[in-house]
Amino acid sequence: MKADIIFFNGEVITVDAQNRIVECVAVKNNRIIAVGTKADIRRYIARDTKCIDLNGKSLLPGFIDAHLHLTIYGANLLGVSCIEPHIHSLKDIFQDLRIKAEETPKGNWIRAWGFSESLVKENRCPTKEELDEISTDHPIVVIRTCNHTSIVNSLALESAGITESTKDPEGGIIERSMDGSLTGKLIENAHMNLFEYASYSKEELRKGMKLASDEFIKKGITSIHDAGAYGEGSETIRIMQQAINANEIKVRVYAIIGSLTNSHHFVKKMVEAGPITGLGNERFKIGPAKVFTDGSSTGPTIATREPYNHNADDYGVIYYSQEELNRILGEAHQNGYQITAHAQGDRAIEMLLNCFEKALSDHPRKNHRHRIEHAGIAPLDLQERMQELGVVIIPNPVFIYVNGEKYLEYYGDRVEVMYPARDYIEKGIIAAFGSDAPVTTVDPLLGIHAAVNRESHLGTEVGKKQSISVLEAIRAYTWNGAYASFEENIKGSIEVGKLADFVVLSESLMNVQASKIKDIKVELTMIDGKVLYDPYQMSNNNRYNNSVSITE
Repeated sequence: MKADIIFFNGEVITVDAQNRIVECVAVKNNRIIAVGTKADIRRYIARDTKCIDLNGKSLLPGFIDAHLHLTIYGANLLGVSCIEPHIHSLKDIFQDLRIKAEETPKGNWIRAWGFSESLVKENRCPTKEELDEISTDHPIVVIRTCNHTSIVNSLALESAGITESTKDPEGGIIERSMDGSLTGKLIENAHMNLFEYASYSKEELRKGMKLASDEFIKKGITSIHDAGAYGEGSETIRIMQQAINANEIKVRVYAIIGSLTNSHHFVKKMVEAGPITGLGNERFKIGPAKVFTDGSSTGPTIATREPYNHNADDYGVIYYSQEELNRILGEAHQNGYQITAHAQGDRAIEMLLNCFEKALSDHPRKNHRHRIEHAGIAPLDLQERMQELGVVIIPNPVFIYVNGEKYLEYYGDRVEVMYPARDYIEKGIIAAFGSDAPVTTVDPLLGIHAAVNRESHLGTEVGKKQSISVLEAIRAYTWNGAYASFEENIKGSIEVGKLADFVVLSESLMNVQASKIKDIKVELTMIDGKVLYDPYQMSNNNRYNNSVSITE
């Protein structure tokens, strides 16, 4: 058998059981056929084999982001971004919203995303009245970066049927002033429910999905675990499958059965419909059933066992009682699903572990790989229970980089066990990293940087003892992600027989200074043996018909 493509003279980080680093890898069709030295690879060279000289650069398994929101990320690209370089104040955001209003038909929604009060000089949220000044002809929603809170104008409230007499939904808050008037701020389920009215069209969602997939590939991501969107979940999954079939979404998708709006209804609907975790193929598979148990780490609205450091009366928001959680996810487990939940605070994590224990006691199952999405504050007693239950954790190391100072303010010493990657490794708990994009940047290299350095973007140490090595962080973004979706036999490492999903970096990841990891660029992304991203024309500029560079 001769290879179609050979990468040679590189730092091929295999992420196999021995963590071997070799110099060459050969690909035939969409599979890896050889891994090793130049001597190992030579016999796979034919006259038409394309040989790509890595010049000492790193080649890794394609990154697997184990928790992001494909649909929301893509839809955001159609709206107003609050994280553009020119945004320094609310005034800048308002100007962009006015421009969007001028080009948007009256009555259509205007959506802004990525807002953080800490990134504008006013250090506050916009008000309903300020949004009303921009337009009274368009409903406007400004979505906080956490995707758990929004600020809207009066027409948006009216469009959603929210008045001063509207009661807070379970697990949510419609914020009011002291006199009972609406401020326009919607928190948790109040925010989630808004998107029954503020949703995008099917055509817009599909366009956004393609844009998102293209962005992920540019970052070296070849597989994602999609953690759900607003609105009707089954409709979103249907559109996603159509986009995959049309080759508009090129990344591999493990679709978590979860919605940001009434997640338990979607889970119930899917359980009744019949398809279970694992149904699908190498491009699209049904993932775990998921609900929300608490809120946002920067809201802050996560459910904690002890009050927040900055507010002794605040323990966060909890979505379900223990009995409700046991019933919703227990039924999914009983019917063959992998199960999971968004659980950030230690109180929420404890409830989810209780749920797992009951489900497994009532209906034992080996190799269930039940997951916890985020697991923000995970003290030692909860880690021990995770280990005993064989739970897979999906932490977000980039949160430390982006939110470090806020975490210290809100949670104090608890940052020592926030997204505790070192503890997980020492306890044998498999943790697969995710970005939670668009909550934060999707860039896996920034995630690796954050996991290795455990410092905020301002250089503040945040739980430094939880730092891990570069190789450990790579594994969490590759093989562990494959394990979390029951796919470690076909991807996640560079081994013979596995899918040819690779990322090539701009330099050696093993030799760069830890403080410079975030500056490394992606130079090539391959999925299924096909080069899908190659801005530097590596695959075109390194063709050797006589393969001299390998055979010498």
